[in-house]
Amino acid sequence: MKTIAIIDDDIYIGDMLEELLRREGYATLRAYSGTEALYLLESRRPDLILLDLMLPGLSGEEVLPHIKGIPVLVISAKADVANKVNLLLGGACDYITKPFDVEELLARIVVALRRGREEESGLLSFEGLELDLSSHEATALGHPVKLTKTEFAILKLLLREPKRALAKSVLLEKLSLETPDCTESSLKQHVSNLRRKLRGACGRGYIEAVWGIGFRLGED
Repeated sequence: MKTIAIIDDDIYIGDMLEELLRREGYATLRAYSGTEALYLLESRRPDLILLDLMLPGLSGEEVLPHIKGIPVLVISAKADVANKVNLLLGGACDYITKPFDVEELLARIVVALRRGREEESGLLSFEGLELDLSSHEATALGHPVKLTKTEFAILKLLLREPKRALAKSVLLEKLSLETPDCTESSLKQHVSNLRRKLRGACGRGYIEAVWGIGFRLGED
């Protein structure tokens, strides 16, 4: 059973989250301030942390740098893009704005937990295509593929959600956190170069364009 720590001083929201998560089969831990959260994490290691920012004592922004090796999903009423970017660059794995949709939150939790397992193993794979996150090496059906930083970042995003079509806007937003070398006008070219390299290595391009949406891994 996965354990999720809820760090939020709002009793109503915390109780709602705890009931929701337990109903979904998760165990829960609670902390009501930043200081209490740090004490909790000294003795317990949850699989995921839901972190509010506006906490008494230490704020969520001050707590985040102390959390190592545990995925953190920030839940906050702060909605400005600059704040989101700073937190994601500062170690959070995701960010959802209050008020939130319960189904969206549960989906983001599933993705964050899956990503945590992937990062522990350091390997993403799909039908013979493999990406080693620790060594930054890619292979296609056993053949090495030399990728640029941007191509690696694109392939990593697609491998994390295989067969799901990722919108161009979603790709660009996430890529902006890893590399500035990808813009709306250059994304198509980066994907084309990546597909060409994969096909050259193993005879299969792997990446499909989904008309009107973006790209996904598939039969190409």
